[in-house]
Amino acid sequence: MLKHILPILFKLRPRMVYDIIRKQLGDAVPFARHCGVELLSIGDAVAEARLPDRPELKNHIGTQHAAAMFALAETASGGAMAGAFAPILLEVRPVAAEARIAYVKVAKGPLTAKATIAETGEVLRARMAADGKVRFPVAIDIRDGGGETVASMTVDWYVSPKRA
Repeated sequence: MLKHILPILFKLRPRMVYDIIRKQLGDAVPFARHCGVELLSIGDAVAEARLPDRPELKNHIGTQHAAAMFALAETASGGAMAGAFAPILLEVRPVAAEARIAYVKVAKGPLTAKATIAETGEVLRARMAADGKVRFPVAIDIRDGGGETVASMTVDWYVSPKRA
């Protein structure tokens, strides 16, 4: 039933749909939740997430652990993907197909990841409708509290319709 209501609600109140998705995704991935990753916002092909500064997230030199940073970026990329497919999210099967990360500098303190897709959700949904599937990259910029980039990541998502 919700899959029939979601497209209508999206036309009337897209921000409400993005917020519903943000709240659901925040609880959907146990490892990200374990790391304390918080989805701050989701929009059309964009998302922002935050990683806290906690002792159990640190590495042997006392800075943010690479695995926690990866979880942060992957979560943000999933938020951007979900935002792009918001009106039909319950009708698709998204899979993270590939990820590449570059650690630019030592990461200290809480971190924020901003994920963006070069194409709009409307374009991606049209490509999927035409081709039966779509694959696209999500670029993620991870910054520290001072606004310095500490890592960048790209996640390639593969999205197809759910099979009945």
